[in-house]
Amino acid sequence: MKPLKIGNVSIGGKEPVFILGPCAMESEKFVWRMARRIAEIATGEGVSFVFKSSYDKANRTSVKSFRGLGVEQGCELLAAVGRDLAVPVTTDVHSPAEAEIAGRHIDVLQIPAFLCRQTDLLRAAAETGRGVNVKKGQFLAPWDVRNIAEKLLAFGNDKFFFTERGTTFGYNNLVADMRSLHWIREAGYHVIFDATHSVQRPGGGGDTTSGDGELAPVLARAAIAAGCDGIFMEVHENPARALSDGPNQIPLKQLPKHLRMLKAIHAAVS
Repeated sequence: MKPLKIGNVSIGGKEPVFILGPCAMESEKFVWRMARRIAEIATGEGVSFVFKSSYDKANRTSVKSFRGLGVEQGCELLAAVGRDLAVPVTTDVHSPAEAEIAGRHIDVLQIPAFLCRQTDLLRAAAETGRGVNVKKGQFLAPWDVRNIAEKLLAFGNDKFFFTERGTTFGYNNLVADMRSLHWIREAGYHVIFDATHSVQRPGGGGDTTSGDGELAPVLARAAIAAGCDGIFMEVHENPARALSDGPNQIPLKQLPKHLRMLKAIHAAVS
């Protein structure tokens, strides 16, 4: 497969790429603080990364849950972060109208797992000409991504990749099947492994999503060893106080050691 260039990042190149950032945009100051600190860590560890955060957490368990800053403010903020730090940025879009707005600002449009087969959303994202990251639905087999790929190609966009984020395994549980990474790459597509969402327990807290965050680095190591193009990890300065998905985010202070380990594993298996 030919590497996919997203700004100054190459997906499928000689080095793994990392998609890093907090789950939600909790405030403008918070986003800037997190982005600058992650950029410092990534530079120190010599890794390429795409900064990620969500302007709207549209798929929350409870109606009372925090949502975010909104599409216009959020996309403009991410674009400013990308320009200032000279890194690509990504966020998830939930409708064709949001895709059109994000397409004016964002380097990679992320299609949420539950929306991965929504043809109108895929069309809108593809027609922006931006990179497209499709989260594989928890309900799909790995080989089912071919149908999604054919839609994107039909809509004139070949700058896409997939993210594996676990498969529904009974009630309130997911399982990460490392064979999926091999099968998706064997089909000819770039694939990223989402370590943090793969350890979610959807609805496991009743009116919140719980999870096994301590296992996220374990799965990330396994995914790099199995063969993937990079790792998606959400990180937070204080996961216990995060406004979204706290149980699954990596503490920021632990990020350097995880990046070092993942780089070493990638070098060993390459």
